[in-house]
Amino acid sequence: GVSLGLGSEVAHGWDVWRRVTQAEGKKLSSQLLTLCSVQEDTLNVADLTSLRAPLDIPIPDPPPKDDEMETDKQDKKEGKREGVTRGRGMAQWLLERQGLNLLFLIVPKCGFLPGNEKVLALLSLVKPEVWTLKEKCILVITWIQHLIPKIEDGNDFGVAIQEKVLERVNAVKTKVEAFQTTISKYFSERGDAVAKASKETHVMDYRALVHERDEAAYGELRAMVLHLRSFYAELYHIISSNLEKIVNPKGEEKPSMY
Repeated sequence: GVSLGLGSEVAHGWDVWRRVTQAEGKKLSSQLLTLCSVQEDTLNVADLTSLRAPLDIPIPDPPPKDDEMETDKQDKKEGKREGVTRGRGMAQWLLERQGLNLLFLIVPKCGFLPGNEKVLALLSLVKPEVWTLKEKCILVITWIQHLIPKIEDGNDFGVAIQEKVLERVNAVKTKVEAFQTTISKYFSERGDAVAKASKETHVMDYRALVHERDEAAYGELRAMVLHLRSFYAELYHIISSNLEKIVNPKGEEKPSMY
């Protein structure tokens, strides 16, 4: 390798980097305050039922009573049915022709079914924070990797610290990526629940499933914000506490280049 003395230009470069690091530290602190504010203002809902979105899905009439069904059968025997004008009557007539005593309902198609505006509003706040932390993790990982010196015997304590910090930052990055998967999964699962509720309109459990998914999403988003806040605090602490060893792991007055 080629060793270069710590000249004025290099010293100036380190000074610039320290100022940049301090600025990033202030940004991290500001980010923590922002996340705390978000948690206080929008993620402190006590009544989760207030998060439910209206489902514009028609609810079918309840099945007719036994006496009403007997009257309908008598009408058919007397020939009063001139034709089937309703989808339900046609389906039931066909089933009864086969000797089945079932009630078949054909429900009109549903119109446009929007998402839960309250959950979407929370997502619009949390998603950018998730992306930002992921990008910062990538930036820190790249920075530390470029500061790792060449492998040589002796005095590798600083390198071990660099590796430990890298390990923790990578762990945070992995957890943040899991948050992104959770967000995507919400839309998939809620979409399936809404589709079932609109198709099987007589099954009230599917409607309840949609509301349960929205309430669960709120809890997940709240937990994400709390985790993001703790991740920022942890990264700021571990980097600022070990900054000297991260920047100069060998403790040398002059860095080695190769």
